Amino acid sequence: MLTNKRVVLIISGGIAAYKSLDLIRRLRERGASVHAIMTRGAREFITPLAVGALTAQKVYTDLFDREAEQDVGHIRLARDYDLILIAPATADLVAKMAHGIADDLATAVLLATDNPVLIAPAMNPKMWQNPATRRNVEVLRGDGKHFIGPNSGEMAESGEAGVGRMAEPVEIAEAAEALLSGADNAANKPLSGRHIVITSGPTHEPIDPVRYIANRSSGKQGHAIAAAAVEAGAQVTLVSGPVSVPDPKGVDVVHVETAAQMLDAVTNALPADVAIMAAAVADWRVASEGAQKIKKDGSGKPPALELTENPDILATIGHHETLRPRLLIGFAAETQNLLENAKGKLQRKRADWIVANDVSPETGIMGGDANTVRIVSADGVEDWPDLDKGEVARRLVARIAKALDD
Repeated sequence: MLTNKRVVLIISGGIAAYKSLDLIRRLRERGASVHAIMTRGAREFITPLAVGALTAQKVYTDLFDREAEQDVGHIRLARDYDLILIAPATADLVAKMAHGIADDLATAVLLATDNPVLIAPAMNPKMWQNPATRRNVEVLRGDGKHFIGPNSGEMAESGEAGVGRMAEPVEIAEAAEALLSGADNAANKPLSGRHIVITSGPTHEPIDPVRYIANRSSGKQGHAIAAAAVEAGAQVTLVSGPVSVPDPKGVDVVHVETAAQMLDAVTNALPADVAIMAAAVADWRVASEGAQKIKKDGSGKPPALELTENPDILATIGHHETLRPRLLIGFAAETQNLLENAKGKLQRKRADWIVANDVSPETGIMGGDANTVRIVSADGVEDWPDLDKGEVARRLVARIAKALDD
């Protein structure tokens, strides 16, 4: 809960500003008091009257407000609150924050604060992917700022689809709650300030509109790692294939279906301190997807499917000159020659660790709740006992935190 917590909500200019009205309600129902700052752009989309009615507080709009600035109001807004939340955060505002520009009330408050800052970006997918925006985001993460989203989906203003939608109000409220809860327990957050990218689940490679190539991965292990990393204070981007397990709380989740989409999502989420490639990516896809459902022709012979190799996400990141994280971890799910295959993958794909497990049907690991892993690295092989997948995740996260501190 956010009981008795005081939140400054900065609303910047973008079509997603309308969602801030619902966000105010979500924050207040959790017990927070909300004090809003609206940029000039925000006031083009929603009115201070609507925002003030929902916050039941004065709405701040002007750095040179004579009444508010009699007692240096922007400094009070920067210092006297538990959290500063920016939703939506435009590319322009993100850039100003990264470069220390303070040319209006919102940016002056952000430059003057030493309180936690949570940023919910919202922008066109091309703007989010632009190298300038990616650099600005990493500068802010390095400065200890926290992010929630953006999510993947269709853009309201252009009809384009991609990563750029503002996270939903309930997700933002939950992230604020988790962040303030974590601020009271900083000693238990060894990954605070770290950004971790994780892949999870299977990929589905379409054969025709109703059939696809897939595997039996449930996503339980990858999702458990994401949850454990958030508990340890990390900013987590989870790129998930089609799974039935729920999204972990406090995690920026990008939902994909194919290997190509997963690679794009991972690349867009980088750079990061750590990348954990836990997804069971299909090695092959059909060379030419059928536009219509492939029907039997009465001959008794199955259709000939020409397969082509999918991109190797782990190897692509491992060999990337600029995006390779400091710590790159892959998974090896094998049914034979476990250690031999894992050691080969470690070298070929330039990973730092390989989490190897035997997924033969008799083990029950694929889709089950337990796992038996061996950590393969340049230092040798570390055998772990049979563990619940949640405990595997917590131990792996603790090992990551120690490695980053060494």
